[in-house]
Amino acid sequence: MNVAGLLGAVICLLVIGYFYYGKVLEGWFGVSQDKTPAYRLRDGLDYEPAPLSVLFGHHFASIAGAGPIIGPILAASYGWLGVLLWLVIGAIFAGGVHDMGAILASVKHEGRSIGELIRCYIRPEAQKVFLVFAWVTLVLIIAAFDVIVAKTFTHSPPVATASVLFLLLAILFGVLRRQGFPLLPLSILGVLGLGVAVWLGFHLPWKLPQRTWQWILFVYVFIAGVTPVWILLQPRDYLNAFLLYGLLGAGIVGAFVKHPSLKLPVFTGFTNELGPLFPILFVITSCGAISGFHSLVGSGTTAKQLSRETHARPIGYGAMLLETVLAVLALLAVIILPWADYQAMLKKAGPIGVFANGVGGFLGSLGIPVQKGIAFAALAVSAFALTSLDTATRVARFALEELLPRDIARKKGSLFLTTGASVGFAAALAFTGSWRSIWPLMGTANQLLAALALLALLAWLRFSRRFFAFVKWPAIFMLLVTLSALALIFLKSWGKNYLLVGLSFVLFFLALYISRAGLFSQTPGRSPQSIL
Repeated sequence: MNVAGLLGAVICLLVIGYFYYGKVLEGWFGVSQDKTPAYRLRDGLDYEPAPLSVLFGHHFASIAGAGPIIGPILAASYGWLGVLLWLVIGAIFAGGVHDMGAILASVKHEGRSIGELIRCYIRPEAQKVFLVFAWVTLVLIIAAFDVIVAKTFTHSPPVATASVLFLLLAILFGVLRRQGFPLLPLSILGVLGLGVAVWLGFHLPWKLPQRTWQWILFVYVFIAGVTPVWILLQPRDYLNAFLLYGLLGAGIVGAFVKHPSLKLPVFTGFTNELGPLFPILFVITSCGAISGFHSLVGSGTTAKQLSRETHARPIGYGAMLLETVLAVLALLAVIILPWADYQAMLKKAGPIGVFANGVGGFLGSLGIPVQKGIAFAALAVSAFALTSLDTATRVARFALEELLPRDIARKKGSLFLTTGASVGFAAALAFTGSWRSIWPLMGTANQLLAALALLALLAWLRFSRRFFAFVKWPAIFMLLVTLSALALIFLKSWGKNYLLVGLSFVLFFLALYISRAGLFSQTPGRSPQSIL
């Protein structure tokens, strides 16, 4: 089998999953025609109904960070078959369920977060623990992505120019859209503007030191975190999504045209320098199969903009499967390499470099110069990371607001206080470099968030007297993965990094605490209105 046959089989399975299993999920989650919180609680800041295409663009661009690119490429060290199976099976039966469920559960609870579901359906004190954990994870993401994007801008000035021009274009798009301009002609002009921005990026590269870019990015995410969604978040993510669609479309077509043979080993062994295949492969593969960050985005920003509950399937389930296609494309970038070349290139260029080179080769089969293709792939990756950066900032604000007493959280100044605190702590982690010491825990923490979100969905469905086995078994599996990974981190860090030892110990018992309540609670069913 070559790359074209493998990619075709994957796409067919994902399409079947979307149209069959996704439709079944709508019934199990109780999708209705009720008016959504985006209309009932419309405030022009966070609650703002968006058309399906616009909200899909925001959601997909927000969740598709660097994770689905880096994860599969690193996990391929175990061989490509296990990674591919987990990407497809995990996305259809775990990640898609998780993402769609997080959006619908939030919509049915006035746009409130997964933390609120834990308070209502598991234990009030568990909500505080979860929110602290989620906020710390988001701050770590902000710090790490700030450094990653700043490095990209420093080493690839054309990417910096294009990215800044994207922001200006998005603001203009948002203002014109607010004035009532039709979406279709605006979209056409916006896509043309993206092309001009990319062209100007190559001809007028902006060169600044990395630290300067870091400061600029922190100022930007603070502004993005307090700005109404219609000005920047919705239009920027919507337009950026076209860049991502272009990358995916061209990469897939290029792979079919080039159809190189598979050279990486199918299986290399049950253990390597990363650790044992279980649980490490499932942790490292991360976002392409399931990601806890998605539940924070879905219940944090997406649910507040959802105009119809029926949009949860294309936006939640569909965007997850599209991210899986991106992850598979990243895997294909290394499948075509012999084992020795894979190891050498990974050491030299890193996962993102491997991805850019592989996709650049696919684009080359379409007549696009390979170096231009590599630069375009790098630009798209930076767009992923930048979008995740500002979305993480806004969701961190939501988490911190929920931790505060409601009378304080509703005060006008709290918007700037909670955003400033989130950005400030992230900046401290980034500029001191201390984020690197706890980054090894990031993959496990992200998957633990997914497990806890699934437990919250399980508790809600059980209390609503709905069928819940389709959520229960992915939740149990993800708990087994994350608890095993935390135990490994604890043992490997002992005597070397006591910060990781302490954090892994705390997270291990946090997972046990919430899972015990979530899996075994027998509280009778109640309506959401009676407990909120």
